[in-house]
Formats: sequence, C-alpha cells, structure tokens
Amino acid sequence: MNKVWEETSFIMKKYHIKANKSLGQNFLINENVIKEIINSSQIEKQDCVIEIGPGLGTLTKELLEKAGKVISIELDKKMLPILKERFSLYKNFELINKDILKVDLKKLIEEKKNEGIKNIKIVANLPYYITTPIIMKLLEEKLDIQSITVMVQKEVADRLIAIPGKKETGAITYTVYYYAEGEEILEVSKDSFIPEPEVTSKVIKLNIRKKPEVNIKNPKIMFRIIKCAFMQRRKTLLNSLVNTKVFLNKEEGTKILKELNLDINIRAEKLTLEDYAKITNLVLNNMKN
Repeated sequence: MNKVWEETSFIMKKYHIKANKSLGQNFLINENVIKEIINSSQIEKQDCVIEIGPGLGTLTKELLEKAGKVISIELDKKMLPILKERFSLYKNFELINKDILKVDLKKLIEEKKNEGIKNIKIVANLPYYITTPIIMKLLEEKLDIQSITVMVQKEVADRLIAIPGKKETGAITYTVYYYAEGEEILEVSKDSFIPEPEVTSKVIKLNIRKKPEVNIKNPKIMFRIIKCAFMQRRKTLLNSLVNTKVFLNKEEGTKILKELNLDINIRAEKLTLEDYAKITNLVLNNMKN
C-alpha cells in the first residue's frame, strides 16, 4: 500500500482540501519520485533548503529529516494550518506565506548564511503555470545558492536543460546554460499525483556555475538579443534580428554573421551561447562607432 497516497488522502479529507487549479496544485503521491528528488538534491545537515510551494508538505517531511533548516514558501493560505500543525515539532522548519516572485531571496539567504548555514539549495514541485518566471528569478538574481532541484512539465524541463544549439533549444535554454549546468533526474508519470495533471512531468537539477559559461560584459543585452532572435523563430536569424532592430539593416547583419563564419540562413536555435556572445560584442562595437 502506498503510504504517501494514504497520508495525502487523509490530510485532504481532514482539512476538506481540494487541489486549487488556479494555483497549479497537483499533490505528489509517488514514494519513489520523492526519494529520487531527495537523493538527487544531496542535502546535508549544514544545508538550508528553500522549498517553493510545499502544498500539503509531502516533500517537506523528507527535507526536514535531511537538512539543517527548511524554509517553505507557500502562497495558498489554506495550506498554512496544515503545514504548521504537521511540522510543529520540527525546530528546523520555517514557513513563509508569500508569492515566491515577491520574496527578497537575496536578503533571506544572507540572513541564513549569517546564522552559520553553509549551503543553500532550492527544492520544489513547481506550479507549472509560473515555472519560467520562478526559474528566471532564481538565476537572474545571482543568488548565493548551490543547486535547484525541481519538478516541472516535461516539455519545459527538456528546454531548460538542453544544450544550446541542440534539439529542444529555446530562448530560455541559453539563460539557464549561462548560469547553470542542467541534468535530468527522472520522468514522472501523470498517475504520480492527486489529481492527475494533463501532462507528463520531469525532475531536473540545475547546478549553479561558479562563473558564467561565457565571458561577456553585458549579459542583459545578450539575453535581449537571444529573445529577439526567437520572437520570429520560423524566420532566419538574420531576418529576425533585422525585424527587431538588433541589426540596423541586412547589410550590417550579413557582415556580422560572415565575420563569425555563420551561415546567413542559420536559424536562432542553431547557435551556441558563444555565438550569441560574439554577436552581442560586435553589435555593441558597431553602436559605439
């Protein structure tokens, strides 16, 4: 008998809880998946784990046994009494009722580091409707974190951990690759949740790089150029960047691509991160002249 399923069903009945679709709630009930998430997170007693969207606390329970501190950030007020009661005996548990996108994580992490915590790790079963904004926040704020282990929609996961220029590449692939090294942990079937989601899920881990993958003075401009390149994905890179005014005209664009030995008919997803860094540098140089 699945203990997690029994426990989850009991809690839902006790507190009259139904999954909130608008918050993207699907409660995990697969014990093997929980074990894989915990094992791949490589949590130790000197670690502080920030858990995003704990829900009923299925993952939280296991995290509390491994980590020195667990900070669970939950938006749904209905979950607060459940989490408070369930983990009232754990001295290493902290609960924050806020939207993760509005939490000052830099300040929170600094406080925990000052208290003697060695490493900060992010672990979450993310709400699928805001996966990208959360991942971008965690990476772009350049937080003092070691890793991000999350469960997300399979299609999104494949894009997040793809190698730029290879299959599944999207605009976000380059941002993730710049900040972190991604790895696939496992695929998760729909029947691993109550209620079952409409899509297959995947657990991935992003190991934060000590230094970015490419050396560039202005990464924000590079990411803006990448975004422009993917806005008209069916067009060639040259046409996309001319249409979005990254290149002043086709002549300038053709000259830049030829200078970098890139085919003028190449598409956005075929470039490496280094290619985009070089394009950015040439565009910035042209703006100065």
